[in-house]
Amino acid sequence: MEQWKIDRINELARLAKCRELTPDEAIERQRLREEDLESVRRNLREALENTYIDDGRGNLRKLRRRENK
Repeated sequence: MEQWKIDRINELARLAKCRELTPDEAIERQRLREEDLESVRRNLREALENTYIDDGRGNLRKLRRRENK
């Protein structure tokens, strides 16, 4: 996520502490928060896809995705 978007999220958070946000500001804050959360999830997913487990005997195996229950 771009730095200016993070700065805008922080600015809206400060405004929300001082006064009630306008409907447009509230929508913008929610949209930016969702975008930030998706970015965090995507980065975590990519990191886990490149993770290997060492079984203690020097064997490496790729971390597999767990099936949803």
